[in-house]
Amino acid sequence: MAQTQIACPRCKQMIPANVEQLFDVTTDPQAKQRLMSGQSNYARCQFCGYEGRLATPIVYHDNEKELLLTFFPPELALPLDEQERMIGPLIKQVTDKLPPEKRKAYLLKPQANLTYESMIETILGKDGVTPEMIKGQQERVQFIERLMQVTTKDVRSELLKQNEKIIDEQFFALFSRIAQSALSSGQEQIARALIDIQTQLLEETEYGRQLKESVGEMETAQKVLQEAGQSLTREKLLDFVLESETDARIRAYVSLARTGMDYVFFQTLTEKIEKAEGDERKRLEGIREKLLDYVNEMDKQLEARFKQAQEFVETLLKQDDIEKATKENLDGFTQDAVEIANRMLKEASEKNDYARMGKLQKMIQVLQAASTPPEVIFIEQLIQLPDAAAIESALKENDAMVTQQLLDTLSGLTAQMEAQGDNPEAKEMGEKLSEVYRIALKYSMKKNMG
Repeated sequence: MAQTQIACPRCKQMIPANVEQLFDVTTDPQAKQRLMSGQSNYARCQFCGYEGRLATPIVYHDNEKELLLTFFPPELALPLDEQERMIGPLIKQVTDKLPPEKRKAYLLKPQANLTYESMIETILGKDGVTPEMIKGQQERVQFIERLMQVTTKDVRSELLKQNEKIIDEQFFALFSRIAQSALSSGQEQIARALIDIQTQLLEETEYGRQLKESVGEMETAQKVLQEAGQSLTREKLLDFVLESETDARIRAYVSLARTGMDYVFFQTLTEKIEKAEGDERKRLEGIREKLLDYVNEMDKQLEARFKQAQEFVETLLKQDDIEKATKENLDGFTQDAVEIANRMLKEASEKNDYARMGKLQKMIQVLQAASTPPEVIFIEQLIQLPDAAAIESALKENDAMVTQQLLDTLSGLTAQMEAQGDNPEAKEMGEKLSEVYRIALKYSMKKNMG
């Protein structure tokens, strides 16, 4: 998505902006994210301070969901034939890129949207997002705006009490995105105000207190598991779980050591339950029930992640030029997507599906030929820093790099160092990586909490 120079809608000075009219999800899986997140067709003028969405005709296409939407900004005030003249070539691009078997009747009847909001609602509706859910999100946005307008802590506390029902996971996720946007755009005054609000949210709301507790329990569980190191067994992991003082600690162990909680793990727990009596038996049964719930919840999340990654890879495989499609969508390749691609290659090889094998091999070659993963480069920079304060400062300056993929990479590198036993150099590196991981995990949890 290349930037272009446009005249600021207010002061007419030339400014850079990402202008995009065609969002074809079928050929560009990242197009939907750019549209929904406001990355495209949004201007910010460094001269007069103007900030807002640009009046730009839009065509949105998703072949899988049979969606072909158009939006023509009413403020452009162009006659219908002129609108069709501008949008027609965009629709032709959509049709030309589709193979004959994918050209269906919906392409003949594009859905015109009178407002930008109605177009977004239609897209979300196909994803199962209801108008009620959208309304709930709007209420949360408006509430955050009210909190930012209030300057006294007492008044803000009263607002938190009155609106605690909407201060949930979705609220904190939205709050986090707004805070990150303010920081990345250099709006320091707003960012500071949001930090003050965040402190009150964590201290004065039920959900906030739960999140705050989760951060502490996650750090404690991580420390316990790291200290166990290579001596960690299923039996020892079970002991750690049974010694947990809170449900949040149990959930943390599930998050960090899910692979160790297999059939043998639960069989060992069941044997302990059968040998126990009275209150102890009830306690152990309660822990088993919670463990099963947390494991099931985590497995569903992992399944959803892998499904999303698989859909992403499958979309790219439909493209004629797989190398070009892979290069253009490198940013979309999470660790899950890379694992899926390798798994697909193995399956295609077992089935002698040479056409699919060829495409997957080219995809993986492009991924391998790409430069060293940015996470590894960033980690190399972090381990050179002198202390925790410097590491945390670097994380703040590179906020976009603090992702689950970074944490997974850190965790994997730490495990590799620990596996080398008594090697003093590996031990020293492992300790440094462990410190970086602890600081990055804490920062990530705070970031996710908003």
